[in-house]
This record gives sequence, structure tokens and C-alpha cells, in this order.
Amino acid sequence: MRALVITGPGSAEVQDVPVPVPGPGQVVVDVRRAGICGTDAELFTGQLAYFAQGKSTFPVRPGHEWCGVVSAAGAGVDPCWLGARVMGDTMLGCGRCARCRAGRWHVCADRREVGIMGWAGALAEKVLVPAASLHRLPGGIDDRRGALVEPGGNAWRAAAAAAAGPERRILVCGPGTIGLLTAAFARAAGAEVHVLAIDGGRRQLAERFGASRYWTAGEPPLLSYDAVIDCTDDHRMPAAALGLVEPAGRVVCIGISGTPSLVDSRELVLGDVTAVGILGASAGLAPAIEHYADGRVDPAPLACVTVGLDRAADALAGRLGTGPGTKIHIDPGLGRPPGRALASRRAGPWPAAGRAWRWTKAAKMTGGQVMTLRRARALISPACSGGKYPACLYTSTLVQMPARSSSGWNWVA
Repeated sequence: MRALVITGPGSAEVQDVPVPVPGPGQVVVDVRRAGICGTDAELFTGQLAYFAQGKSTFPVRPGHEWCGVVSAAGAGVDPCWLGARVMGDTMLGCGRCARCRAGRWHVCADRREVGIMGWAGALAEKVLVPAASLHRLPGGIDDRRGALVEPGGNAWRAAAAAAAGPERRILVCGPGTIGLLTAAFARAAGAEVHVLAIDGGRRQLAERFGASRYWTAGEPPLLSYDAVIDCTDDHRMPAAALGLVEPAGRVVCIGISGTPSLVDSRELVLGDVTAVGILGASAGLAPAIEHYADGRVDPAPLACVTVGLDRAADALAGRLGTGPGTKIHIDPGLGRPPGRALASRRAGPWPAAGRAWRWTKAAKMTGGQVMTLRRARALISPACSGGKYPACLYTSTLVQMPARSSSGWNWVA
């Protein structure tokens, strides 16, 4: 089968690897969709702290945000799992220690982490996992949303740690995937949610995920908050959060910086502030699925770009844009190499969601380059800004699609 392998810092390729065979208590899942997140990017660059700690080594097969269909089961696995649509926990504890017995397998000293530490990941056609790690997906959760359950579990835990609820004002720092999902879960719990970002680029998306106010580095918040949730990788943010939280409030850290964060513990103590760290989605997976299934939180607008395995290395290296969302998804079933997704200005209305269209007009690109597309087909995602943007572009000829165009696009049936 085909799988993405990170062979060393900055180097990744699709390789043919053995098809997994389930052992006792294990299943094989045919991967329908897998997401790429910041942890995968750190694996690709070699900057993930686990490398320095000796917990991760190259080569690595990444992919821990995924969903799929169970296609094989080992001895001792209930046959009802066969054919089930599922996603799985990233954290795989030993199952024997006191932490695992207490339900804290995500901090088991001997744990493995799917696609990160000691266990092959889901950026592949198939993934092998313990049956005990599976969560069944209801019919109302499609593959796009299914592959967003794992980040949703992290975000739900962050919102819960902030004690989000009515009459509480929450500040979420960082409008990335985790930050926006955290905002959505906090709003679903009844809290007033504000978002702090570097710039205004994701203002509309943040509003869509429940933010009533959107602050930037140039226009910082002038209020104090019952809880501040740090979803950034900025080492200065934990200290800044202490200056924004109410006395007896809560600071929740789920983002991780590449360098140590320095916090004045006097502010923590004298402000009677509770500080909480969040590692892993385990306890939040079931609540995330429930929120997605009943519509309280819809994660779909985050993943507007879907490509095949052949473009996964480009996605890891940052050579593909996320369109109007925050995340790139990989569909191992896509057989043809897609071009870059579009987020360009449009001359007229885009075609309806789910329709295949043919592109025939030459387009003048920024920088004076001219390119002609022939027999190109695009699949329009209904989750992306009302279907304005193509989620994937397939072409019968090798072309490089731009992120922006200086002219409009002309679509014809």
C-alpha cells in the first residue's frame, strides 16, 4: 500500500509499504480522510520536542487526525466493528499502569502516539490501530468532519478546562484550527467568546465559529477575562495571558512554543489564578462527536482543501495554501495528482457545490505569467464560504495553479 514517510528533516515521500495485518485486539482501517496539523509540520522539520527527548526518530509515518472504515479485525475483536465508520484516539497507553487504569492513558509513561511516536500513522491508504481506541462516527458526520474530531477533542478539553459557560467571558488566543474549535465549543457552552490574533485575516472565520469580538496585536483587548486560552506557539503568550485574566480566573495552555515560556509565578499566586495544561484529545473525543452530530459545532469550514497522498509532502512543506480555511486534508483515494486549490478573485459566480466544471479560459497571473488550462475539472466544496472556492482541482495536463490571480476566472459547463 502507499503511505507518506518522513525520511529526515525536510524530506518526505510516498512509499510502498507492507499492508498491515491486525493482531489480537487490533483492526485495520481504510483511511478515507486524514488531516495535516502543526505537529505533523514539526515532525517534517524535525523540530518536534520528541526528537530531542529520544521519543521520536526518523523515519516517521505521520497522520493522527483521521477517519475511515474498518476493513479487517484481529482475534478477540467484536465483528460488529467490520464495516464501521470510525476515528481513533491518538494516545495509546500500555493499559496496565496506574495511570491507564485511572483513565489517564494519554499520559502513560509507556504510551505510543499514532503517527507521532512509536506507531505508524494514517497518512496512508490503511492504518492499524487497537480496537479499544476506536470511536464510531454517526451518519451525520461525513469524512471531512470525521477527520476533524481529533482536533475537536483537544479543543473541547480546552474549553472545558476554562469552565466555559453562561455569564463567563473567554479569550481565545490564536485563530488556528484548535483556537477556532475552542471558540466554537466555548460558545456552544454559553460563554461570551473573544478571539485574539496577530492580524485581521481570520476575523470572518472567527465570527463564524462564535467569536463576538476579534482583537489583534495592533488593537489588543482592553478587557479582562474569566479565562484565557492560549492556542498559539508564541512563547510570550502565557505571561501575557496572566495580564488579561481576572483574579481567581483560569489560564489554559494548549499551544506549545519552540522555546521555553517564562511566567512570573507571583502573578499566578497573588492573582489566585488556576493554570491548566492540555495534552491530547482522549477525554474530549466523545463530546466532540456529540457536538458535531447534533450541529452545536460544525468544523467543516476549517478544511476546505483536499488533495491526494501525492501532494501530502507539499502540504507538510507549506507549499499548498489552505484556501479560506485553516487545514489541508488528505484523501488517499484520490488517484490523480491535484493542482493547488484556489482562493482567487472571481469574475462571476462559482458553480454550484458538488458540480464538476471545465475551465477553458487563459488566465493572466500575478507577475505577468500567462497560463492556459484545458479540460480542468474542479470539485466545489459546499463547506467553503458557501461554495465559492474549489476544494480540489484535477487537471488532465500538468499545470501549477496559483493562490491568487490578477484576473477573474471563467467557468463553463
